[in-house]
Amino acid sequence: MTNIHQFDFSGLRALVRVDFNVPFDDQGQITDDTRMRAALPTLRKILSDGGSVIIATHLGRPKGRDPKLSTALIVPHLKELTHVPVIHCPVSRGAQAKEMAQALQPGEILVLENVRFEEEEQGKLNNPDQYTNEEDLKAAKADLKERQKAYAKEMATLADVYVNDAFGAAHRAHATTALIAQYFAADKKMFGMLMLQEVEAVQRVLHGAKHPFTAILGGSKVSSKIDIILNLMDKVDNLIIGGGMAYTFVKAQGGEIGRSLCEEDKIDVARDIMERAKAKGVRLLLPADTVATCDFANNAPAETYPTNQIPADRMGMDIGAQACADYREVILTSKTILWNGPAGVFEFDNFARGSEAIAQAVAEATRQGAYSLVGGGDSVACINKLGLGDEVSYVSTGGGALLEAIEGKALPGIVAIDPNYGK
Repeated sequence: MTNIHQFDFSGLRALVRVDFNVPFDDQGQITDDTRMRAALPTLRKILSDGGSVIIATHLGRPKGRDPKLSTALIVPHLKELTHVPVIHCPVSRGAQAKEMAQALQPGEILVLENVRFEEEEQGKLNNPDQYTNEEDLKAAKADLKERQKAYAKEMATLADVYVNDAFGAAHRAHATTALIAQYFAADKKMFGMLMLQEVEAVQRVLHGAKHPFTAILGGSKVSSKIDIILNLMDKVDNLIIGGGMAYTFVKAQGGEIGRSLCEEDKIDVARDIMERAKAKGVRLLLPADTVATCDFANNAPAETYPTNQIPADRMGMDIGAQACADYREVILTSKTILWNGPAGVFEFDNFARGSEAIAQAVAEATRQGAYSLVGGGDSVACINKLGLGDEVSYVSTGGGALLEAIEGKALPGIVAIDPNYGK
């Protein structure tokens, strides 16, 4: 596989698929440029070599063209970040895109229009309801599949080299994240620097972990983490459960959880997971105590109860002090740590203490020599809020992509460049 660090981009046009799906305020100003800054090392490498960059990215979830989701909005800030000429192309395909790409000079960046303005990017019909019978719908989908291939092939003609640096979209088999790679020779397609870091971080946790290995899983639903738990069961020594999903496990043990979040149809699954953990010698930790309220609100009066004795009129909002202490003790004895998902209702400041305690413990363990991978929106938000981003080993930019990678799935955007990934 071609390595970007050894590749010379001099005189070449590089089509770089990035994930610049950044948030905007009502005035159209970018409120968080983390994803843009994460791609800068790749862009700088290409430009400093004497190459030019063609940026392909999606923005939001448009159904056709939407001026509020035009990539023209990211051009001013990209100029500030790169200090080079940045030109916007109002399309991502066709004669104008081809002409502007060919006119691009070394050291310049061309930003193509939002690739999701084209139905072919995702291969999903914008208006499937317009088809009144199943045969017409089936024919439309088949036609779109062929058009998707054609779109990818057309995009490939814009550049000499393809660089995928969009880990956040690597789990999607879209035209510019996966299909396009087949139209470049093996020595003309590669991962960007961000993608390399992400892939190496996942591989280190799943296939090169030092023990004890502790996985901390939070979030609201067991159903969204079942595959992750099952894939990790043969790899971890400790499995810490937090967030709303913990109450399904507690109820599976016969505990009283009041009005706490619970997936009734997953109680048997939770029971099975606990039995598997016991059989494999994996220590599965549930919160000993819970901070509970009568109302789902930041300022709701709260009291702490044993997690299996929550009153009928109350709901769990965060893990308690004893759970924080228990989890901290395990984390500090770990050599590898994976954290995905908050311990409580992190969006409420009064119920973020459990997540913050975990973040502090993960950072402390990292300072003591552990390898820590943090991923998932709320976990990353917590780490960044506390200013601990530089005190853990790696903070992933991928949400869904990271989850699917941890589940052991082959990510289309990665396999398209490295068919041996994960083998």
